[in-house]
Amino acid sequence: MFLNKIYPCLLFGILFLSGCKKDENTSTGNDNNSSIPLSAAAPVNISTDKAVYLPGEQVSFTIDKSVPATCKIRYRHLYETVQESDYKALEWKWNPPATDFTGYLADIYNIENKREVIYGSIAIDVSSDWKRFPRYGFLSGFPLLNDSQMDEVIDNLTRYHINGLQFYDWTEKHHKPLAGTPALPSQNWLDIAGRPTYKSTVDGYIERAHIKGMKAMSYNLCYGSLNDASADGVLSEWYMYDDVNHQKKTVFDIGSFLKSPIYLMDPSNPDWQKYLADRNNEMYSVYGFDGYHIDQLGDWGSKFNYNGATLNVAAAFGSFIAAMKSSRPDKRLVFNSVNQYGQQASIAGSDVDFLYTEVWSPNDTYLSLANILNDNSSFSQGKKSILAAYINYKLADKTGSFNIPSVLFADAVIFAFGGAHLELGEHMLGKEYFPNSNLQMSEELKKSLVAYYDFSVAYQNLLRDGGNFNSPSVSAAAGGSVPVSTWPPQTGSVSVAGKIAGGKQVLHLINFRTNSTDWRDTDGTKTIPSLIQNLKLEYYSSGTVKKIWFASPDLNSGIAFKLPFQQNGNTVSFIVPSLKYWDMIVIE
Repeated sequence: MFLNKIYPCLLFGILFLSGCKKDENTSTGNDNNSSIPLSAAAPVNISTDKAVYLPGEQVSFTIDKSVPATCKIRYRHLYETVQESDYKALEWKWNPPATDFTGYLADIYNIENKREVIYGSIAIDVSSDWKRFPRYGFLSGFPLLNDSQMDEVIDNLTRYHINGLQFYDWTEKHHKPLAGTPALPSQNWLDIAGRPTYKSTVDGYIERAHIKGMKAMSYNLCYGSLNDASADGVLSEWYMYDDVNHQKKTVFDIGSFLKSPIYLMDPSNPDWQKYLADRNNEMYSVYGFDGYHIDQLGDWGSKFNYNGATLNVAAAFGSFIAAMKSSRPDKRLVFNSVNQYGQQASIAGSDVDFLYTEVWSPNDTYLSLANILNDNSSFSQGKKSILAAYINYKLADKTGSFNIPSVLFADAVIFAFGGAHLELGEHMLGKEYFPNSNLQMSEELKKSLVAYYDFSVAYQNLLRDGGNFNSPSVSAAAGGSVPVSTWPPQTGSVSVAGKIAGGKQVLHLINFRTNSTDWRDTDGTKTIPSLIQNLKLEYYSSGTVKKIWFASPDLNSGIAFKLPFQQNGNTVSFIVPSLKYWDMIVIE
């Protein structure tokens, strides 16, 4: 390809450079015309029939209203168009390439007044195993529901491309997850908080998850028992103790909220491991769960086993995971590392599908989130990560709405650094007790999150498929009024995080000009960032740049388009048309 050049010209808002004089070596932005695509005045909502597809599986699309007959449907992998077809009806099908572990973006566009107009887009994930690109959601209530109620929940999560669900607190007892017996399972029971729970609802959700391509994971502690555990065969020798003389069992007791205090077991005790594995197998014989989401309660300090030996609980998690896998090699495992407790010591190197961290203080900054994701990848030799990070924690003590900027800033950082965020279920997640639904998502937040999740899937092969983070030399061009700084983030500037992926230099621009760098916006006070337009940047390149392209979940449905640039020696100059929360620049 030719080295691109651009001659100076006046900038007119978002239509910058559309009137620039050019020669044959000049890049002019989008392939179809010389200006940035526009969003349609009446965009459409696009849906697919599944959250994820196997290689060779056909995708079915539906849109909610008609578009002009001259529209086309374009299917892209990253920047490249892999196929294009004419729009014909509200429903249509597509056969993606058979390549495994690939993200695509399908969009409907039209050429109007010589401009490309985007009517809508949706991402497609073609992956045979969820652990390559996990996007984890949850379910937290299992009352008696009808088909349409369950359909609504699962269809909504499908639109966000959620490919696995944590069935939170669905069991009657931690030490005996199956209510009833394999021969005669209970049809309803009370969960740990005394909430009515129905077998028909658990079964219905599992069935619907599987139809959409999602994994269904049974939530349970690794070391929990209730006050009737001895009647179910749990022995005193298996417990965790606060003293060396086994006089005081370790207990999690928060009063009347739970129907029983939760007594903690020694997770390294082989008899306890076998007992719980057997109880899980009874549960698996009745319910079609794909695996076990294993929880813990974090670092409780020095604890002892029945014989008075000090327990290394963080290291014990590894043997517990191994025992669960040995008992049922066909079942998937995920283990919650509470604030990284046990992650490096025993979880990351174990047989879990991906790493999962519930983030607490002092890990309260965006830098902390990025560091956890990078650490997890290093600890596990590249396994992907899910973060459970509760954004508006105190705000969720009362009813209201989530703060949009705090949610989008957190997701921008988590997604840019290759992770995913556990936040979506029947409602959005506000607290560590998942049934808390005090805060609601506004329609604006729902719309934005659809774009963010589409973006994370469409560009997953850059965001989550290997590569190495770096600190590229990027600065504001001379005379620029917007401060630009290399990661870690600084309040008052645009932060640039770099990554070499697929032979490309990726630049993530995150706009912290008017907000702090703490992700835990506990009271929901973050403000919507001021839109930055026509941000002039200079990038130092040791070689010849052939192409620069741009995509953002905040602009034009995440559609990628080329950016003009000029290279003088090692200095590459280009203009970012728009930055609200997060932009991605790809330099080839």
